[in-house]
Amino acid sequence: MEILSEDTTGFVMLSDVVPDIIQDIRYYSTFNFVGNRIDGYKQPCALVTIEAAEALNKVSDELKKFGYRLKIYDAYRPQKAVDNFVRWAGDLNDTRMKEYFYPNVDKADLFDEGYLGTRSGHSRGSTVDVTLCDFNTGKEVDMGGTFDYFGELSHSDYKGGLTVQQINNRQFLRDVMMNHNFKPLSTEWWHFTLKDEPYPNTYFTFDNDVLY
Repeated sequence: MEILSEDTTGFVMLSDVVPDIIQDIRYYSTFNFVGNRIDGYKQPCALVTIEAAEALNKVSDELKKFGYRLKIYDAYRPQKAVDNFVRWAGDLNDTRMKEYFYPNVDKADLFDEGYLGTRSGHSRGSTVDVTLCDFNTGKEVDMGGTFDYFGELSHSDYKGGLTVQQINNRQFLRDVMMNHNFKPLSTEWWHFTLKDEPYPNTYFTFDNDVLY
């Protein structure tokens, strides 16, 4: 049974557990597919369940051996943020960010084509959107596509116009995340969910600054 909850007991600040992580919280910024800061994002920080944080720390430790570190775009996403997306999707006149994030998709089709929904696994606290960065420079590794791009280019197995290096970079991220109990999403190369997530039926609603 689906539950909505304000309980923060099982959550931590990700940077407290994974100090090497780079945080680029897109829904706190205005550089996202909506073009505004999203409801519930009061600080540029990532919250996750304790279990997800511990698994990500193991990911980070493995990546260091190869000269990489994680960058996180999104982690826990308040249900009120998802509601914000739904309201935005209903305003078909607001297409400010179309050329950057959904140039080949009609905004009216974002739900039907599966890019948006009324619930998100992120609201359960154990799903993250990540990429790789060079450990020393902090520069993002070339994945042949950008975070939150709505289209086939973002599919994990897309090979169309990608170089061998870009394909290998995506596969390397996927392999390391899967090594530490995260499952990938076929339509988004950056999206991973902890397999044994502790709150599979709970969607949390608190703002992301509660532990800040």
